[in-house]
Amino acid sequence: MYEIPLALQTVYADLLDRAFNDAFAEDSPDNGTFVSKTRNGRRYWYFQPNDVKGRPQKYVGPETQELLERIENHKRSISDVRQRRSVVASLHNSAGLPRPGDQVGAVVEVLAKAGVFRLRAVLVGTVAYQTYAAMLGVRLPLRTVMSMDIDIAQLYDISIAVEETVPPILQILQSADKTFRAIQHSHDTRQTTRYEARGGLRVDFLTPNTGPDTDQPKHLEALKTDAEQLRFLDFLIAEPVRAIVLHGNGIPVLVPSPQRYAVHKLIVSRRRWEGNIAKIGKDLWQASALIEILAKHRPYDLKDSWREAWERGPAWRQCLSEGLGQLEPEARDLLLKTIGATRSIITGLTLSFPSGRPSYDFDRDVVMFPAEGGGKRVICRVSREALDDDFGAQKERGHRRLAAFQEHRKTIEEIAAKKFLYGPIDEVNVVLVKSGDAKNPITFQ
Repeated sequence: MYEIPLALQTVYADLLDRAFNDAFAEDSPDNGTFVSKTRNGRRYWYFQPNDVKGRPQKYVGPETQELLERIENHKRSISDVRQRRSVVASLHNSAGLPRPGDQVGAVVEVLAKAGVFRLRAVLVGTVAYQTYAAMLGVRLPLRTVMSMDIDIAQLYDISIAVEETVPPILQILQSADKTFRAIQHSHDTRQTTRYEARGGLRVDFLTPNTGPDTDQPKHLEALKTDAEQLRFLDFLIAEPVRAIVLHGNGIPVLVPSPQRYAVHKLIVSRRRWEGNIAKIGKDLWQASALIEILAKHRPYDLKDSWREAWERGPAWRQCLSEGLGQLEPEARDLLLKTIGATRSIITGLTLSFPSGRPSYDFDRDVVMFPAEGGGKRVICRVSREALDDDFGAQKERGHRRLAAFQEHRKTIEEIAAKKFLYGPIDEVNVVLVKSGDAKNPITFQ
């Protein structure tokens, strides 16, 4: 996967800061003050204009060191719209970073300007996935970044706690495209969780379902819309991160952390309704692309997110195991190696040995023999040392070692099958039977 030059990664980091600082300055003009409130032991900040009566306070966010610094420095923030637009174009044209189509970008932009992301809503789905290219400093596979859907998620408790609302969602969307209309919910026609424009662009609002399964939407007070309740969504949107959608001047948004996104995609790939083959494929492609990047650049983040999801209970573990089993062997083994697990956690995975002739690899000094795991080819080898020490092929040349392999083939295949499932992953999609393995099979269980 192609990595973006460090200079352009630095340009993106600067754009990220400037876009959020400019948005912060626009939401918090000079004629006002910042005030804080404490709830459940945590402090939250609001902006109160001096010249507005009634209930004027605007939600800023939970207290963090970064937020305190932005409050301290906000008066010094100077917007430079033209320069930001030039940077966005450069990141797309020079670095090959993905950007949404004009229609999608325009909708995300009006949502951002209305304060949707300031009120801690999180952009999820493929449009959020597009932002990871710049965030992680790589080019993502093109087939994983295209979408005509925009998904917005918010925690129900946050929607109540912020004590502020945006204008009606349909009004916001129609400011970008007048053809938007509200779609009645199939379970309750009095509620709306989806809005659709001519040409098929859809905007869906989501919120986590942490109770019993239900088709009943939930009303998000801060966003003035209803939202579909989805299982596992609370994991995805916990601890969102800042990102820029590369449209116009650069749109500041909140998105899930890439490591949570990757793990979540494995889970939901097993929760798609029957017939959603295309979406299942996209889930797995996106998960695979992120696993490849994160295993190299952020292995501890990936490991922590996997552990959190795995420890949430049997239903989560089943979805993770089944989702992992659907990945291509390279991505599967790369993730397992990163989290320190073995292939045995994958439900139903076994190693089988189709009939086929072995061969001697003189470069590696090993006998190679055919094998399949999960319907995919697995590279199986037995070392010269193992054949010499454990199977009596001392001082014989390659063809004689092949004869020794054939004589002890069943035993060697049994050892390989145990190593495939229970042995540590040294190489991706490779099993190597080494000297001493025949005498210590218990170590693989």
